[in-house]
Amino acid sequence: MKYRGSRQFEHGQPDRSGVLLVNLGTPDAPTPQAVRRYLAEFLGDPRVVEMPRLLWLPILHGVILNVRPRRSARAYRQIWTDEGSPLLAISRRIASALQSTLEADVPGGMRVELAMRYGRPSIAAGLDALGTAGVRRLLVLPLYPQYSATTSGSIFDAIVEVLKTWRWVPELRTVMSYHDEPSYIAAIAGRVRAHWREQGRGDHLLISFHGLPEQYLHAGDPYHCHCHKTARLIAGALALAPGEWTVTFQSRFGPKSWLKPYTEATLTGLAAAGTKTVDVVCPGFPADCLETLEEISLRGRDHFIRMGGKALRYIPALNDGADHVAMLAALVRRHLQGWPAGADTDVRASTRNLATRAGAPA
Repeated sequence: MKYRGSRQFEHGQPDRSGVLLVNLGTPDAPTPQAVRRYLAEFLGDPRVVEMPRLLWLPILHGVILNVRPRRSARAYRQIWTDEGSPLLAISRRIASALQSTLEADVPGGMRVELAMRYGRPSIAAGLDALGTAGVRRLLVLPLYPQYSATTSGSIFDAIVEVLKTWRWVPELRTVMSYHDEPSYIAAIAGRVRAHWREQGRGDHLLISFHGLPEQYLHAGDPYHCHCHKTARLIAGALALAPGEWTVTFQSRFGPKSWLKPYTEATLTGLAAAGTKTVDVVCPGFPADCLETLEEISLRGRDHFIRMGGKALRYIPALNDGADHVAMLAALVRRHLQGWPAGADTDVRASTRNLATRAGAPA
C-alpha cells in the first residue's frame, strides 16, 4: 500500500487541533437518481443493515433501489429549499458557528470541518482538509446525541478506513454520545418551553426518536437506553407528569420488528383516546431533516388529523441556535482537555534542527 502524505507538507509547520463534525448525510438533489446514489451508500453499510451481504445486496439493488428512490425523492421535494437540503444547509451553519466560537478560544489554532457519513461532503474530504491544514490532534464529533452502532459506530469505521491510508496519522478522540449532557437537555427543554409560550401547551408531548431494529437492542446496542434516558431528563426538566408525555420511535423500514412504541401507531392511539393537540419534539435530530420536516411535521400531522386529532405541532430541532452551538463548543473543549491548544514551538524547532542535520530542507 502506498501511504498518503500531504501535498503541502513542510517540516516544522505548526500543529493544530481540529474537529470533524459529522452528520448522517443527504442526497445532492431531490431526484430519483440522486436519492438512489445516496440510498445505495446508506443502505449498503453493513452497520446499518446487519444481514449477510449475499442475501441483502440482491434485495437492495434488485428491489429497493428500483422502488424507493422515486417515493423518497417526492418527500425530499416537499422540504427542499433555495439552499438545497435543509440538513446540509443547517449543518454547514452549525459548523461555521462552531468554528467562530472555538476560534475565539484559540486564534489560528483550531479548525472545524463538516462531513457527512453518506453523500457529500464526504468524511474523506473533511479529513483531507483537516490534514492539509496541519491538524495533528483530531476530535470526531458525530451529530448523534444517542450512540448506536448504526450511526456513531459507522462513523468510526469510516474514519479508520481513511486514516489507515495516511502516512502521518493524527492523535484521535471521538465523542461517542452526549445523550445526557445537561446543556443538551436544557437546550431541548428550552425549545419546548419557547414553543409553549408562543403557541400554548398541547394536550400531550410526544418525544420521538429514529427507530432501530429490535434485534440490535438485544445484541447490546445502547441506543434504546440512551433515548429513554434523554426523554426522562427532558420530561424532568419540564416537570411533566407520567401521563403527559410518551417516548416513541419513528422511521421504521422493512418487515422486521423495530423499537416500540411506533410513532404513527401512538398518534393513532392518542387521537382515538380523544387527545386533540399533540406537540412533537425529536431530540435525536440536532438539525432538521427529512425525518422531522416531512415525516413528522407533514405526514405525521396529516395522519393525526385523519385519525381524529385536531393539531400536531412539530417543535423545531436545535439547529444552529446559539444555545446549541455553545453546548457543542463546551463539549469540544472538555474532550480536548490535555491536548496542547496550538503549536508547540520547541517541537517545531527540534524538527527543523533534525531535518537540517539530515541534509533535508527544514
